[in-house]
Amino acid sequence: MEIKDFSIDEKALKNLGEGEKPWNTSSSDEDFKKLGKEKVESLRREIIEIKELIKSREKLSKEVFNEADKVKMEVNNFLAETHLSNPNDPQEARDRVTLKQKQVEIAELQLNEKINCWKDIAQLKRDLRDREKELKEKESRLNMLDKILEE
Repeated sequence: MEIKDFSIDEKALKNLGEGEKPWNTSSSDEDFKKLGKEKVESLRREIIEIKELIKSREKLSKEVFNEADKVKMEVNNFLAETHLSNPNDPQEARDRVTLKQKQVEIAELQLNEKINCWKDIAQLKRDLRDREKELKEKESRLNMLDKILEE
């Protein structure tokens, strides 16, 4: 069995050390800041989207109300224009009752829309408050991290 010399010469030791890179805190600091800023920006975008959804839902509700009001007005106008030509005719009376029932259904639709709109907006506002709270927390943490890294 042959014994070999495994002693390390200084030149090899120097070359070994050159391959290693020291831990650079400034680049890791930048990575932390970048990551934190990305999360903050993401939350800001979510908040903007939720606000837009709230506006869209309110707009949709108004449109539904306006359309329902138009239909109700048309039915009223039709009923006003077409007086009973023969009060004893049961078919005319049934038609008028049917139209009145349609008006009641439209009013029910409007009430349901009002309730559903309120529920949807309440949920969106809850989500908005949660996101705004989360944003404030993340911004606070990011500010604290900035202060710590500056020291």
